Amino acid sequence: MRTVVYPVTDLHAATAWYQQVVGQAPYFNEAFYVGFEVGGFELGLVPDGEPGTSGATAYWGTQDADAELARLIGLGAAVEAPVTDVGGGIRVATVRDPFGNLFGVIQNPHFDPSKVR
Repeated sequence: MRTVVYPVTDLHAATAWYQQVVGQAPYFNEAFYVGFEVGGFELGLVPDGEPGTSGATAYWGTQDADAELARLIGLGAAVEAPVTDVGGGIRVATVRDPFGNLFGVIQNPHFDPSKVR
């Protein structure tokens, strides 16, 4: 994944929440768009549109799906689907962020993050 953009109704609150999720401040922070660089990829927030169920689900890589799910719950996310092994040692879970967007995590032992350009 290179970029995922989430619509939010409260850009300030969403920026603060995602700053905690990714562990860093946004590199671009304007009234019309907030962008975080995360390991060579981008998470964007826009203050328009309607958060919720439409659109694709972005899955964020993690070394430990259970720990990441617990961390997201601690930050105010609600579990949509618990950690599930979908085969081949790949484990996924989804939550709803505090703004209604679907947010996925994936633990994939077949993915080599060192190959990301």
